[in-house]
Amino acid sequence: MAKTPLHPMLQQAVQLSVAGRNAEAVLIVTQMAAQNHPQAMAMLAEMKWRGGLVPQDPPAARELYRRAAALGHKQSGEITTNLLANGVAGPRDWQGALARLRSEARGDARRKLALALIEKMALTDAGDPARLPPAETLSERPDVRRIERLFTAAECDYLRQLAEPDYMPSVVNDAMGREVRDPIRTSDGATIHWMIEDPAVHALNRRLAAASGTTYEQGEATLILRYRPGQEYKPHFDFVRSGHNQRFKTVLVYLNHDYKGGETAFPEIGLSVKGRKGDALLFTSALPDRTVDPLSKHAGMPVGGGVKYLCTKWIRETRWIA
Repeated sequence: MAKTPLHPMLQQAVQLSVAGRNAEAVLIVTQMAAQNHPQAMAMLAEMKWRGGLVPQDPPAARELYRRAAALGHKQSGEITTNLLANGVAGPRDWQGALARLRSEARGDARRKLALALIEKMALTDAGDPARLPPAETLSERPDVRRIERLFTAAECDYLRQLAEPDYMPSVVNDAMGREVRDPIRTSDGATIHWMIEDPAVHALNRRLAAASGTTYEQGEATLILRYRPGQEYKPHFDFVRSGHNQRFKTVLVYLNHDYKGGETAFPEIGLSVKGRKGDALLFTSALPDRTVDPLSKHAGMPVGGGVKYLCTKWIRETRWIA
């Protein structure tokens, strides 16, 4: 389906913003949104979601997306479904999201695939996993566990498809908390953020939460990593410098295994793991007092051939999602 061209007035707003005339750009978008123009409502929703040009207000953004969807704006419809499924910035209604997804699947191949994946999952009425594979303990300290086939091959392939257009060079947090590129980490990453986290991905995220003994709301947005030959993540900790609401658990899911090298290594305890497609590796980064466990230092070893794909979920001590 061809993408609907942007309304000329909204094109002008974009050009004004590029030229630094943000107030004029926002005025055009706001006035058109007030007149119930679906494209303008979606554009204003994105502004409110991200913040910057206007004050950040995710609940207001979600409502604008809902209204634009009701007026036939396709992308807003999908975002509305996604946010209804995951409950970010508003109420969660899993069954309502599934009903919307079934309707969307009739005219969109990607949504049809998402629905097909969900229909093969064993889920509760709330979208949680009805059962989980058993976990194997690889280390007591740090707590490192492996779950074989936590994801199916089709689910792994789907995550790779979603990520493929959006890979960017990976970054780390510097001493000031800023995201910067660093030779310690040379992979590429694609974030499946909450607006594009469709119901199938949401169900997978709830599976990760259940497997780690945490809640979905404690998890950061899912990150898909791609390691080409020579790329690696040198020994590091998943802890962040901020002392508030630390990352204390990590779940990795191997999305393929047809590559050389690329093991996940814990040098302090002499453990090296290379999962097969769909296997998950779970480990804890914190001691009981919530300080960093020095034994949790780990690395993504250099890939020697082929391409490695990895799903990464960092989990916080308490609720992280807005």
